[in-house]
Amino acid sequence: MAETTDAGFSQELMAFIDEWKEKPGNLIMILHKVQEEQGYISKAAAQAVADLTQSPLARVYGVMTFYHFFKTQRPGRNRISVCLGTACYLKGGQDLIDEARAILNLGPQDISTEDGLFSVEPVRCIGCCGLAPVLSINGDVYGKLTKSQLPAILEKYKNT
Repeated sequence: MAETTDAGFSQELMAFIDEWKEKPGNLIMILHKVQEEQGYISKAAAQAVADLTQSPLARVYGVMTFYHFFKTQRPGRNRISVCLGTACYLKGGQDLIDEARAILNLGPQDISTEDGLFSVEPVRCIGCCGLAPVLSINGDVYGKLTKSQLPAILEKYKNT
């Protein structure tokens, strides 16, 4: 396992930040690397990036909140991505999100379950339009879904 700094960043991440901190577009590249290493960008990580790049914290958060890709809450161990591309949306993608959130007892602002087992997020396209509506869990793709199929699918991942 990589050695970490006081900010919780590995030595590799610190070297990456040092390499990128003066380059144009640095915050996007650095934040991608932070999220790759930690799974999301915590408040402490955002503050550390601001300090290390000598950028205002508001600028770091501006980048994080502008791009939908960046996560500010720790995702669950089982990441449920529900497609909301045109075909999936028209065939019930939003209904799948709503049903998954209801089954997992997620509140309106919750990203992941209290036990950290599941997280639910909309995505723009999974690339399986012919199977709409589609969701994936940890890369396993499920297509032509109905809400009634979700409980059995989620059950498969409860002990992982």
